[in-house]
Amino acid sequence: MKFDPLNYPYGSKRTVNYARKGMVATSQPLAAQAGLEILKQGGNAIDAAVATAACLTVLEPTSNGIGGDAFAIVWKDDDIYGLNSSGPSPSAVDIEKIKEKGYDEMPKYGWEPVTVPGVPKAWSELSKRFGELSFDKLMDPAVRYAEDGYPISPVLGRYWRSAYESYKEKLSGEKFQHWSDTFAPKGRAPSIGEMWKSEDHGRTLREIGETESESFYKGELAEKIVDFSKRTDGYISKEDLADYEPQWVDPLNIDYRGFEVWELPPNGQGLIALQALKILEGFDFSCKDSIETYHKQIEALKLAFSDGKEHITDPDHMKVEPEAVLEEDHIKDRRDLIGDEAITPEPGKIKQGGTVYLTTADEDGNMVSYIQSNYMGFGSGLVVPGTGIALQNRGHTFSLDPDDSNCLKPGKRTYHTIIPGFLTKGGDAVGPFGVMGGYMQPQGHLQVVMNCIDFGLNPQAALDSPRWRWDEGKKVYLEKKFPGNFGKALSRRGHEIEYPVYSGGFGRGQIIWKLENGVYAGGTEPRTDGQIASW
Repeated sequence: MKFDPLNYPYGSKRTVNYARKGMVATSQPLAAQAGLEILKQGGNAIDAAVATAACLTVLEPTSNGIGGDAFAIVWKDDDIYGLNSSGPSPSAVDIEKIKEKGYDEMPKYGWEPVTVPGVPKAWSELSKRFGELSFDKLMDPAVRYAEDGYPISPVLGRYWRSAYESYKEKLSGEKFQHWSDTFAPKGRAPSIGEMWKSEDHGRTLREIGETESESFYKGELAEKIVDFSKRTDGYISKEDLADYEPQWVDPLNIDYRGFEVWELPPNGQGLIALQALKILEGFDFSCKDSIETYHKQIEALKLAFSDGKEHITDPDHMKVEPEAVLEEDHIKDRRDLIGDEAITPEPGKIKQGGTVYLTTADEDGNMVSYIQSNYMGFGSGLVVPGTGIALQNRGHTFSLDPDDSNCLKPGKRTYHTIIPGFLTKGGDAVGPFGVMGGYMQPQGHLQVVMNCIDFGLNPQAALDSPRWRWDEGKKVYLEKKFPGNFGKALSRRGHEIEYPVYSGGFGRGQIIWKLENGVYAGGTEPRTDGQIASW
């Protein structure tokens, strides 16, 4: 990857980070430093990723938790591996049961959207297959922060306060009280700079470490989850947890202007990013900041989303093969639909979500692109008593229409928004990248990849660059730092342009590129409390 390290086209003076022996980039400084601590103790990039991920369940609980799902792309010994650690719906739930409770669509809170958590198994699987240090050691930094506490950082504090106000208004009853006991023990969200801790969370992480996650699925922690489910009209059973296993998968890739862009196959939405980039490869882009560039990016993304929302679900239930979406004839047909005016494809409404993303790299060239999430902020609003385990609400993306590809069925994995990305060139690793944030993620991947490959921006400048976000129909949100007249020019093309108050809906990304001399160059997200820890 060639770029100008001194190129700051958007006024930011945040410099590219360089390191040789190791690098960890994520949205929370203490988590990044914990991953670096593991590297210095003799761990590799996979060990650092697991330790950082565990810390993020404590240090950024507004976006992820032990009760969420995870995906990873691992570059190890010059080969690439994919891990899908998303969990299925419980075997006791189906469309009729949800409708009998009066719902016309999958609810956001309570037991109905809770799917089997995959995060603990992701950690143990990655460690078992690729790690160097003992698994329990990887949990130590997270346990320390959970038991001793840490000060709330600015962006985290803002999200926490917003979530508390929302949950206070919408959730009531005994089963939701445990969320308040855990995350608002003083009857409010913790303030920026205030210390917060969760000793229950610490004990759970220690037990996960000592049992290599088995307690969560077949032991004492599993019993607590199932007991809570039974007492509060839930669906998860002992068998749902005991039978769960993540899947090692082959990542999908496309060639894009001499690079290979890698994403995981469905049930994740990485296929959308690949299809949009493949559509755009048929155009020449001489300038980043031009109306023509942004217009075509938006239109290609809309077309790819239209296909993705139609087909992506659990691969065992897909009606088409993922590769069929990337076939040249289909790509050309979609590309030919792009003209001078904005079009209106018909996918589902685009929603925002809460997720954390991290990248790691070590001195041997191993790298990890890793993402985990509870989906919407803290998730379902359910916390298993005495454990600190916040359960995800990933099942909210299921459809209650039996004719929909992503309709709810027992034991089925739903359409998943969280996607890690990776870049190679000529079979050699360039590095991991990702932009978290619900349905913004493939949009962020597209923009970051093009910023780097088409326009030569360095990793930090690629993340600093203002972003657009398509919502639905012709509605497009622009960040306020976009060049002044662009909104009006895009409006004349038929786009319905809006400027949100803050940049929370434009994703939060991290990048680590490996240079030809083995040095790592990293960029971290300016829209969050992110940091790159380098060695």
